[in-house]
Amino acid sequence: MAIGIGGSTPEEELAKLTDMTEDIRGISIGEYRQRIARAQQFMQEQDIAALYINAGTNLAYFTGTRWSPSERMVGALIPARGELIYIAPWFEQSTLDGYMQVKAPSAPWHEHESPYELLLDLLYDNDITRGRVALDESCPFFLVDGLVQAAKQKALALDFVCASPVTGACRMIKSDAEIALLQRAKDMTLAVHKAAAKILKPGITTEEVGSFIDQAHRKVGAVKGSSFCIVLFGGDTAYPHGVKTPKVLEENDMVLIDTGCLLHGYNSDITRSYVFGQASERQRSVWQHEKDAQAAAFAAAQIGLACESADIGARQYLESRGYGPDYQVPGLPHRTGHGIGLDIHEGPYLVRGDKTVLSAGMCFSNEPMICIYGEFGVRLEDHFYMTEQGAKWFTRPAYSIDDPFGYESGEGA
Repeated sequence: MAIGIGGSTPEEELAKLTDMTEDIRGISIGEYRQRIARAQQFMQEQDIAALYINAGTNLAYFTGTRWSPSERMVGALIPARGELIYIAPWFEQSTLDGYMQVKAPSAPWHEHESPYELLLDLLYDNDITRGRVALDESCPFFLVDGLVQAAKQKALALDFVCASPVTGACRMIKSDAEIALLQRAKDMTLAVHKAAAKILKPGITTEEVGSFIDQAHRKVGAVKGSSFCIVLFGGDTAYPHGVKTPKVLEENDMVLIDTGCLLHGYNSDITRSYVFGQASERQRSVWQHEKDAQAAAFAAAQIGLACESADIGARQYLESRGYGPDYQVPGLPHRTGHGIGLDIHEGPYLVRGDKTVLSAGMCFSNEPMICIYGEFGVRLEDHFYMTEQGAKWFTRPAYSIDDPFGYESGEGA
């Protein structure tokens, strides 16, 4: 049996976990205001007159106001020059006031009124009757269509464009405060991974492991527990996001656990693969190839190169070992990694074709999974962030198939 796998109980492991969040703080109001100012700078450079951000992570990013999107228009308008103003149903106004971090006036609308006409009126109040208006890239179609039709009726010469050149440009470069939150969230999830590995036993179900992981995340300070959890055993591990009917754990099964949590809205997302029992030579070989592919992606992620370089580095290594080619299996059937922040998957991406230049402050997953349908899969996922000196790991990658958490080195204790 690998070191740190099995031999304990959920009760024993939960008792060892403690809150890891007491000394960590969320984003300051000052930083939110800096984000708004930066967005306005990008808007002026790109000849965008105003930006509409919808309820969801963009609204949270720029204002700290957390509000789930729905069929009702809730968001904020940021003129390229001028003050932010919220838009919300009148009956939600008092509730929204309580959620606001960046305080600003609101323009309410009643249920029988058009929020689209209201937004156009706000543009008019800011002397915007023509030109480019950027709409949150996460806006649902009905909202975009509503604005387009309302502008046509008023014969306004507005050109609605996607906001991602502004929102993405802001969000893909993380501040020191964001990196600190991401670091702690990942530290929390790695502690949960170590605890989960120890409770494994023959016959345990994926549901039992998932329930424990949720409780463990709460114990280390994630208020809402796991933000997601994938637990797979044996042949099921070959399928990146699971199977309809997962199997129970048996001796010598490959184990894949992919999970994360939220800390002040920022995501962790870590995957560990190891064998419960005695690893076969086949399992050892594939596991090491996965580790080496992850290392190749990390080495290829260099300041000034394109994001795709990491994906190319991992894929070239895997093809040199007989996998693929390209997305064929046995091999890596998906991109090597994704950006992460307030969204668990956000741009830019470590994938061929993403020419975004790697810059300090960008944060990515690194997970060039090897899938072998009918046998097993191995995914080792850690995240790194770019510094002026190059890539830096948030969490130390898995050590070996016999000691995945590094207990022999003393770092897993």
